[in-house]
Amino acid sequence: MKVIVVGCGKIGRTIVESMADERHDVVAIDNDPQVIQSITNTYDVMAVCGNATSREMLQQAEVSKTDLFIAVTESDEVNMLSCFLARRMGAKYTVARIRESGYNEDGLQFLTKELQLSMALNPEQLTAEALFDILKLPSAVNVDSFAGKKIQMLELAIKEKSPVIGVTLQDLRKKCPVQFVACAVQRGSEVYIPMGAFELCQDDKVAFMVKRTDMHKFLKSVGLGQKQGRDVIIMGGSVVAYYLAKMLASNGFYAKIIEKDQDSCVKIAEKLSSNATVIHGDGMSQDLLLEEGITATDAFVALTGKDEENILISFYAMSERVPKVITKVSHTETGALAEKLGLDCVVSPRKIVADVLTRYARALSDSLESKVETMYSLMDGKAEALEFAVLNDCSINNIPLKSLNLKPNYIIAGIIRGKETIIPSGNDCITAGDMVIVVATDAHLRDLSEIVR
Repeated sequence: MKVIVVGCGKIGRTIVESMADERHDVVAIDNDPQVIQSITNTYDVMAVCGNATSREMLQQAEVSKTDLFIAVTESDEVNMLSCFLARRMGAKYTVARIRESGYNEDGLQFLTKELQLSMALNPEQLTAEALFDILKLPSAVNVDSFAGKKIQMLELAIKEKSPVIGVTLQDLRKKCPVQFVACAVQRGSEVYIPMGAFELCQDDKVAFMVKRTDMHKFLKSVGLGQKQGRDVIIMGGSVVAYYLAKMLASNGFYAKIIEKDQDSCVKIAEKLSSNATVIHGDGMSQDLLLEEGITATDAFVALTGKDEENILISFYAMSERVPKVITKVSHTETGALAEKLGLDCVVSPRKIVADVLTRYARALSDSLESKVETMYSLMDGKAEALEFAVLNDCSINNIPLKSLNLKPNYIIAGIIRGKETIIPSGNDCITAGDMVIVVATDAHLRDLSEIVR
């Protein structure tokens, strides 16, 4: 597919990288010559310097031949206008980053329809939703949902003294009263699709597929449960912090935001309910954090605009034995370093957005057998989980899974058939109309039939 990405800041650069990795024909547009130079030096893509609301610029980028046009500049208006022009000039699908909360609450649906947008993207809202999912299930370092949240994948970090250390997956199944699939294990820099004899070790990161209704029973039975708290301290009064506090407050949590900019404090406080408090102060001050009750809080979320501050204050929160600590990072390298140093719950807005658009691009690819509905990258991007809608002509329909000659490092982790959620065994079959979840390492799956030899 031909993909144009407008705006090559933090989010845009990650999208360019993701689309290039997916082997799409990518054109990057930005009005900063230094940014364009950096893009061309780093990625095998075409890059053009200029204004994406210019008809001449869009013609130069051959927008009329474009399958997917993505605008993610810092300006909502530029994003919407460039998408509108691109659609008028022949682009098949358009995606605009729209961050302003007023648009999202009151007029987003209207704008999407009138501008003929294929998708409106709000990275801050998506990040807040991911953070909220983790806070609802604090045992996990990441939570991904499939089939309307009927089935969920939990990434769990195996910590020191965990009861599952030295236990094989087949023994874990024997002691667990609910069905689950261990989809992937990251050990150091290696990622495995584990078999039943695989033995878990300290510092492993394991992805488990479990029915949503069985999650808490599963975690409790294998000794990995963690009590859900209700008090959350958020450091940094960003847009993400506002969205997150709003979600928490409306779901019975109590949120406290600490922000050092007084004007930001006033703006956020005016929008939030009584279940959230905004404190004017420097969240890097240990005295302030102690005064605001960090030693008694259930969770701490670092959301400033500086990765270094988020990482440092997260380590301090861990030293004060806060049960759940979540750290937002903007740079992939910084996030990987933070995890190596001991922070097990690191969230990247750039990765979240890249996953959404990669999934969307794959769903646009024509296939007679299946269609990608959901996709998440796992284990620092070394594995991926995909949800396929199975079509009538799929070549692996009605064959028992044990009879399928799967390629190495692939696993069928879940089947959703109407209202029924199946954690599959070898005797189960895939049928037309099913939603099927596949986990794979080092692959770029676009069709379900690709999993067999």
